[in-house]
Amino acid sequence: SGLLSRLQTSAPTVQTLASSKSFSQNIPSCLWKLGRLNHVAIAVPDLEKAQSLYKDVLGAQVSETVALPEHGVYTVFVELGNTKLELLHPLGEKSPIASFLQKNKTGGMHHICIEVDDIKAAMTELKKKKIRILSEEPKIGAHGKPVIFLHPKDCHGVLVELEQA
Repeated sequence: SGLLSRLQTSAPTVQTLASSKSFSQNIPSCLWKLGRLNHVAIAVPDLEKAQSLYKDVLGAQVSETVALPEHGVYTVFVELGNTKLELLHPLGEKSPIASFLQKNKTGGMHHICIEVDDIKAAMTELKKKKIRILSEEPKIGAHGKPVIFLHPKDCHGVLVELEQA
């Protein structure tokens, strides 16, 4: 009984999340709100092959290809019900997707896109919090809405796109 009583008295107290104060109370209030996941973007070396996989093999609804010269990409959206996949393929020599595919020959996840209710307020607050934004001003994204990208080194290795909801 000596060892058991020493273990019981010396064991640290662990407080579970359920018994602690509400987790959301620790999150400071913002002038803007993070919304739903809009899409996950996947860089693909062969756009037609990728479209065929999602449409013909998996049976998803797949959009037409759209060129976005300002972003240096061709995009195709795959509807999933609760969100979308964005298939990205390089458009032009200076495409960020071309350099991504040079490092990742078979393609792969490029970024996630999350909606925000006020992109300008988000930019102001994120800059104050030392989160780097990859452009000075929002650009118009694939859905015709303002978007910004956050530096992956400030977001645990993930390129994050914020889109005005």
